[in-house]
Order: sequence, then structure tokens, then C-alpha cells
Amino acid sequence: MPARRAARLAPVIEMAERAEQDAARALGQAQQQLGQAQGQLANLQRYLQDYQQQWLTQGRQGVSGQWLVNYQNFLGQLESAINQQQRTVTWYQENLEKLRERWRQCHARLQGLSKLVERYQREARMAMDKREQKLLDEFSQRLAGRPRQD
Repeated sequence: MPARRAARLAPVIEMAERAEQDAARALGQAQQQLGQAQGQLANLQRYLQDYQQQWLTQGRQGVSGQWLVNYQNFLGQLESAINQQQRTVTWYQENLEKLRERWRQCHARLQGLSKLVERYQREARMAMDKREQKLLDEFSQRLAGRPRQD
């Protein structure tokens, strides 16, 4: 009976394995997306630093009013892009945590099911060992009850 219970759980185990694999795949993709978003943010921040350095260099030589207006407009756009990219990075981080938790749940479910199947298999082996021992005992008793033929 325990062996049949373990066999009946096979499709459930397969579904749990697929769910864990899907969760792991989604987690990997989310990690990759987060890395890309962080890379883009770092690029924008570097570009801002370079642009500010250009301001310092150009400012020492003197700038026109139009150059200053253009600089400030571009700087505002760049800072806006950095803020948007930071929000994007935050979203990817939150999404990554959700997907990580989903994977943990799938993994824990799979482990729990695997342990249950192992227990059923162990119980089935113990029941089979008991039946074999009982048969051996009965066989030994029959042999002991027979008269010897020398």
C-alpha cells in the first residue's frame, strides 16, 4: 500500500519539479534584467559625472548665457533619466525578491513531497521485509515440523 501511495505522488512530484524549474528560470531572468538596469544606471551616473566635469572645465574658460541654459536643460534631463532609471532598478529589485520567494516556496514544496515519497518508499520496504521475514519464519517452522529423512 505505501508503494502505491508513493507511485500516485509521481505526477505531483513532476509538477512540483516543473514549477521549481520555471521559478528558477524566472529568477535567473530577473537577475539578468536587474543587472542590465543597474548597468544602465551606472552608465547614466558616469555620464552625469563626465558632464559635470565638462562644466567645471568649460566654466573656467567662461561660458555664454545660451551655453549655460543648454547645460542646465540637459542636466535636468539627465537627472530625470537617472531618477527614472533608479525607479526601474528598484522595481527590478522588488520583482527579484518576489521571484526569489516564489522559488523558495516551490523548492520547499518539492523537498516536502520528496521526503513524503521517501517515507512511503521506506514504509513499503519495511512492509515487504516483514512479509519476507514472516514467510521465512513459516517456512522454517514447516521445515522444523517435518520428520527427518536420513
